[in-house]
Amino acid sequence: MEKDTYKTLAAASGETLFKEKNSKFFGYAFPVTSEEEVKLLLEEVKKQHHSARHWCYAFQLGTDEKKLYYRANDDGEPSNSAGMPIYGQIQSFEVTNVLIVVVRYFGGVKLGVGGLISAYRTSAQMALEASDIIEKTIDVHYVIKFGYHNMNKVMRVIKEKNLDIVSQKMEMDCEIVIGTRKKNASMIFEAFNSIYEIAIKEV
Repeated sequence: MEKDTYKTLAAASGETLFKEKNSKFFGYAFPVTSEEEVKLLLEEVKKQHHSARHWCYAFQLGTDEKKLYYRANDDGEPSNSAGMPIYGQIQSFEVTNVLIVVVRYFGGVKLGVGGLISAYRTSAQMALEASDIIEKTIDVHYVIKFGYHNMNKVMRVIKEKNLDIVSQKMEMDCEIVIGTRKKNASMIFEAFNSIYEIAIKEV
C-alpha cells in the first residue's frame, strides 16, 4: 500500500548551539515548500550571522518518495563534510519539506574532516530534536464542475465523505475544488464520476 502520510516540521526550530574545540555551530531547522523559501531563509540566517565563516545547509522537498528533491551544500568546508551529514539527519528523522542550516564560527582549532562531519551531524540532529515534528496526510485535489441544479447531489457526497472544500465558485456553472487523502482518492473520484452531468478531474 502506498504511503499517504509524511513527516515535516510544525514550525521553525529556534536556535541550537553545539561547541567543538572553540568552533561554534548554530543549528536551525525550518519547514519549507519551495526553493524560493529556502533562498529567503538562507538570506535571513546569513544576515543574522554575517560574521560567520560557513553557512552549510541541506534541504529536501516533496512528499512522493519517487520524486523527492534534495540539495546539500558544504559552503567552503571540505567536500561532503557538512552538507551530506546534515542531509543524513533529514533522512534519519524521515522528515521532508525541511531545510536545515548550520552556521559555523571558526574557533582557531582545525577539526579535521572527521571532526567536521561529526559536528555538522550533531548540530543538525539537535536542530531536529528541538523541532516539533508532525505527520501530515498527502492530499489529492479534484475540481468538480456541475450545473447549479446538481448542487445538492454534489454537496451530499462532500458531506457523506467528509471532504475538505479548498475553494468554490457558485454561479450557473459551479466549480468546487476538494481535497482528500491520497489513499481515498480513487474512491472519491468514482463517487463523483458516477453521477450524471458532473465532471471531475485532478488538479
